Amino acid sequence: MSVLRVATYNIHKGVQGIGPARRLEIHNLGHAVEQLDADIVCLQEVRKVHRREEQYFTRWPELPQHEFLAPEGYYAVYRTNALTKHGEHGNAMLSRWPVMAETHEDMSDHRFEQRGLLHVHVHAMRRDIHVIVVHLGLIPASRARQVEQLGRFIEREVPRRAPLIVAGDFNDWGGKLRPAMKAFGLHDFIGERAMTYPSRLPLAQLDYVYARGMKPHALQIPRGRIWWRMSDHLPLIAEFKL
Repeated sequence: MSVLRVATYNIHKGVQGIGPARRLEIHNLGHAVEQLDADIVCLQEVRKVHRREEQYFTRWPELPQHEFLAPEGYYAVYRTNALTKHGEHGNAMLSRWPVMAETHEDMSDHRFEQRGLLHVHVHAMRRDIHVIVVHLGLIPASRARQVEQLGRFIEREVPRRAPLIVAGDFNDWGGKLRPAMKAFGLHDFIGERAMTYPSRLPLAQLDYVYARGMKPHALQIPRGRIWWRMSDHLPLIAEFKL
């Protein structure tokens, strides 16, 4: 039986801190993503371009962050969620396996938060696997409506018998969205302590990896100073048996 290793990570746009004390972490994140050794890496708060930060940091990468972070040989997919004064950012997916197709859908619930989902179809381990990367809103009512939209998207775009991964930053304090996800046939690692936020002293799980059509196998969260320095979230790694 094959094991699929999936990671989700909110990289905080590759920069930590505020004001003059902020520091560029995108190079460290590149090494970190490689260390995750995941077949599929789902990323949130990924910069495609940011003109102000390009001028501020002398070592700002020339490549968009999703391409810069992709380990050698990986496929990199990105779609914009938010347009800002100086650039744009969104969700990305890095895959060890070939990408067959990709789509994006706007999930913005109100004008103060620009959100979206990234849907990628990969061919892995002789199977067609669908991956959806999400970054849900900060307001509970918004998240509930966004999960309803996610359900409609899955019903419309993902074949019923196809293995499916839904991963990302759900901003879901206390796992309140689990019943709705379960209604779509999606399950995560219930009962496991998977605290990912804030990275320095994790008190809550905001990041989740849900799956349909595969069996949960193992869960891992890298810890230590090197990890909490790079982002305000810790990465979450989930393994599934196909």
